[in-house]
Formats: sequence, C-alpha cells, structure tokens
Amino acid sequence: MKNKIVSAEEAVRLVHNGDTLIFSGFGVVGVPDELGVALEKRFLETGEPRDLTLFFGGGPGDGKDQGANRLAHEGLIKRAIGGHWGLVPKIGELALANKIEAYNLPLGVISHLYREIAAGKPGNLSPVGLGTFVDPRLEGGKVNACTTEDMIEVTTLAGREMLFFKAPTPSVAFIRGTTADQVGNLSLNREALTQDTLAIAMATKNAGGLVIAQVEYITETGTLLPRQVQVPGILVDCVVVAQPEHHWQTYGTQYLPALSGEMRVPLDALPPMPLDERKVIARRAAFELMPNAVVNLGIGMPEGVANVAAEEHLLPYMTLTAEPGIIGGVPGSGLNFGTSINASAQVDMNQQFDFYDGGGLDLAVLGLAECDARGNINVSRFGTKLAGAGGFINITQNSRVVLFVGTFMAGGLKIEVSDGELMILNEGKYRKFVERIDQVTFSGEYAARSGQRVIYVTERCVMLLTPGGLELTEVAPGIDIEKDILAHMAFRPIIKRPQAMDERIFRADPMGLKESLLAISLLDRISYQPERNLLFLNFQALKLRTPKDALDVQDAVERKCRDIGKKVDVIVNYDEFEVSEPALGAYAQVVDYMVTHYYGKITRYTTSAFLRDKLGTAIQERGLAPHIYETRPEAEAAF
Repeated sequence: MKNKIVSAEEAVRLVHNGDTLIFSGFGVVGVPDELGVALEKRFLETGEPRDLTLFFGGGPGDGKDQGANRLAHEGLIKRAIGGHWGLVPKIGELALANKIEAYNLPLGVISHLYREIAAGKPGNLSPVGLGTFVDPRLEGGKVNACTTEDMIEVTTLAGREMLFFKAPTPSVAFIRGTTADQVGNLSLNREALTQDTLAIAMATKNAGGLVIAQVEYITETGTLLPRQVQVPGILVDCVVVAQPEHHWQTYGTQYLPALSGEMRVPLDALPPMPLDERKVIARRAAFELMPNAVVNLGIGMPEGVANVAAEEHLLPYMTLTAEPGIIGGVPGSGLNFGTSINASAQVDMNQQFDFYDGGGLDLAVLGLAECDARGNINVSRFGTKLAGAGGFINITQNSRVVLFVGTFMAGGLKIEVSDGELMILNEGKYRKFVERIDQVTFSGEYAARSGQRVIYVTERCVMLLTPGGLELTEVAPGIDIEKDILAHMAFRPIIKRPQAMDERIFRADPMGLKESLLAISLLDRISYQPERNLLFLNFQALKLRTPKDALDVQDAVERKCRDIGKKVDVIVNYDEFEVSEPALGAYAQVVDYMVTHYYGKITRYTTSAFLRDKLGTAIQERGLAPHIYETRPEAEAAF
C-alpha cells in the first residue's frame, strides 16, 4: 500500500505553472497555512510556479499576512476567483491595481461549484446574484478592467430567469484535516468546520487534478473508523504534517474542543454590552427576532444581536446559524467568526447554502455600509478597498426577512443614551445613505418585486423597503427628523407617520423582550372560525422550556376564549412541538384548566409518534382524553 506522507516542500513541487489551485479555508478558520508557507517559499527561491489561477471561497486569511495572502506576489498569481476578499487584502491589492485578473462570486455559488465540478457538470445554475454586481448586465462579477472573459451568463429555465456560472477546472487543491493514515484517509475531528473539504477533494480528483492535505497527526492505516473518515484516501494524493504554528483551529484560537464539537462547555452569562450605538442597534434588531426562527447573523455589527438575545433570554427559543455549516450554539466572533460553541449540528458549507438558497432562513441580520433611495446596499467594494460579497448575496436574497444594521453615519460618531432618549454628541463624517452606491451587493428592486420584508436599522431611525423606495418608519426619542436624519441623507425617504422607537431600547435595564415576543407569537398562532365555532391552535415548532412558557400559552389562549364568550371546539397542531421535562407537568395542567373552563370537543394531531406518546401520556394522567391523531384531516373527522 502506498505511503502518501511527504514533506511540504515535496508536496508543493506538484504545483506547476498555469495550474488552477483551490485554496481552502473559511476566512480565519481552517486555513492550510503549512502548504501556503511552502508554496510561497518555493516561488521566492525559484520563481516558480507562475501564472496560477487561485480559486477560493471564504477568503482564507487573517486580514494581514497569513493564509492566501502569502501567495500575493506578481507572477505567482495570474487570476483569482473568490467569494470573500476582505481577509485576503494583499490579493485584493493586486486585483485593484490591475496586476491580476479577478472575479468576485457569491460564496454559496463557489461552494456549489465545487460540487458541480465533482459531478462533471459545466457550472452552476442559480438565481443568486440577479440584479447585483454579479449580474452580467451590470459587472458580471469582474473586479477590474484587465478581466475580460465572461464567467457568468443570463439564461431562462422553465420561464424563470437564472444566472449560469461557468466552472473552472482545478489542477491542485490545498485542504486540511486533523488525522491521516498512510493511504490518505482523513478525519476532521479537531477542525472547527468541515467546510467543503470533501467536495473540493472530489472536484479536484474527478477533474484530473492532485489533492494535497495538511494534517496534525499520522495514524496507522486501518485505525480510523469508517465514520471518522470524512475524506477517503482515494481522493487524496499526498499528506503533509503541519508544524503546530501553522495549524491553529482559527487565527484566534489554537485549539478549543468546544469549537470542534468534542465537548460542550457551561456557558456563563455573556457580559452585557455597554449602552452605546452598537447596543442600541442590536436591541432594535432583536425586536425582529421570532421564536422558533432560524437566523443568520453576519460579521461585525450583527454579532451584537446574539449578545442582546442572550441578555433577554431569547437564545433557547431560536436557532442561530452561520454559512460555513454551523447550526445552533453561540456564534464565534472576530478571529473565531464562522465557528460556534456548543453547536447542535454541523453540515458542509454547500449543504448549508442549499438550505439558505431554498428559503430555510427566517431572518438574516447583515451589515449596512452604503444604501441608496431604492434600498440597494453595497458592502463589497469601496474605492480602493475590495471586501467581496462572501455569503451576503445568497443570504440576503433568500431569507424571508432581512435586517441591515449599522450606524447612520460613519467616522467619528459619538452618542449618549440617557433617560430613554438618544443624543448625538459628535456627528459622523461620512454619509451611508447616498445618491449612488459604488456597487450593488443587494438589489432593493429585486427584493421589492419579490415581496421580501427588508428593514434598515440604525441608532437613530428605522426604514422599511417599499415598492416606492425607503420609508422612514421609526425615529429614536430625542432625534429631530430634519436636523439629525434628513440633513445627512443624499435623498429624501418616504415619510408618512413615523413612530417613536421603543423607549426600552434607550434604557439601561433589560427590555423584557422574551415575554413580549412570545406573547405576540402565541397570539398569531390562534385563529377562530365563528361559523364552525372552531378554535385552531397552531403550535407547530413551538418550544416550551419552562413552566412559565406553559403559562404564557394559557394566558394567550384564555384571552381569545374570553373574547369569544362561549365554549369552543378546538383543533391543536403539535407538529414539531417541543416540551421539555420541566415544562411538561405545567403544560398538562394548562390543558386540564382550558378543557374544564373553555373547551368543548378537542382533537390534536402530530406526525411525531414519539410526541403523540409523550404528550398523550401526560394528558391521560390528568384524566383527559389522550388520543392524538397523525394528520389534521383525521383530527377534523373526529368531531
């Protein structure tokens, strides 16, 4: 059996002039630095390899010198195709100086391109990017003037307009794992993310290229259990053992078992944020959080929403996610962005973008950098700075609700929050609400046509996207619309009847958001058909964690029954309903009380056999009819 273990110097000699190199890593996480160091060293000493096409997704770098930034040498790179560029500024400098050809594609598209290449397909077909700078009717994803080849085409399929992204042909891939055996089987057990490691390896191998893996450890062949092997050895050509300094989990953490899901840690309460402009914005954004929602939080300003949600005890009632595949837990920030502590699950990045692109997100909170009167947003390019789109386009185009959050002005803004009001102490130097943005990363027109709910949240006001453009809907207490808002905008938004932002946002005490949000959600779950005297309780995906949650349900339903004024027949949808042991007894008491005082006939249904048994037993113990049907038609037929 072939021993595939080689030195880094031997491995990078397999990279030849003109190759297309896939460089893995999601931003600051899981970057194959040992291979990057060796390739840079070879080029500086020999002048080879030359004229590479560098293909990357999440901008593998630290925003300074590490990761793919090591390859930013004239002559080494001829072309770069990337998703997020903000953490690889040295490559961005080459692109903006017209020294290399360069493309910026949505991160989800790049992630899916790996999979399409693996399957032998010519590219990826997607609506993601329509109306943005990716659309060839605007810029076609081209970064500079020396980039002339078209990688993207507009096409129509089944009457629906789509973009077709041509797939490059990879020659070499740099990936990383934790442990390899001598024939190249890889585990990723200490990695914070699985990323697209398998898809990259399969794409490169099936395209006739070479796969080079960086790992921490070598184990004897046959000792890795099959389910531990996340990249099989048939896809790996050689393996390099990294020096410890070139194999940190992230650029912020050498190794933390909680980031790789090897343990769960007790989470002390996050220290509350100071009541500054960041917290004011995060607090207002938190009003849009929905119980049982699946949420994506972007990097930077949106990270504060998780902190506020923790302070308001909302985290158990929703699922926070990140685009590289993290589901649940507490999202990492800064040099740990993209990771999560105590995640409930992790999938590969291309699978996460399947979920996102298909509409799986209930809410996305992203940064607000530049905005025009039509609600278009730019976060990807500002003069001499190339940030790139990353997953921004996939996420904002497909989430049911989108919040753009950021300060109203940039550069030196100082505020004071006191007695429920906001005061501007020092105004920012630069406008964010401008006449014309540098680049369209989010298309307000596309969102308005599709009926997407889009909200723009700043410390002093809130605006809503409408078919006619931005409408000013809320103003912070203490803020003058003319002096503090309109005087600093290059356009006049629609103004009808703006309301005051909730005063609780501007006070030091917790806002009590859990109680109000859950109450609103519960009221929305109750509907009454007077002609049938039928009350329908939609408890699908509702999560009851504490006895107080059960009493909240009673309060909401009881209020509706009192309004009706007579006993009602009831159908309850328990699909995906969750009730923890601490809340189960209290909820059974709630059911007993409601049946005694307000309900006539009652039927229940859920497709979950486990829940039918668990909930049915708890109800039966209180002397009530325990039967729970499997479908709604069966429940209705029981009347």
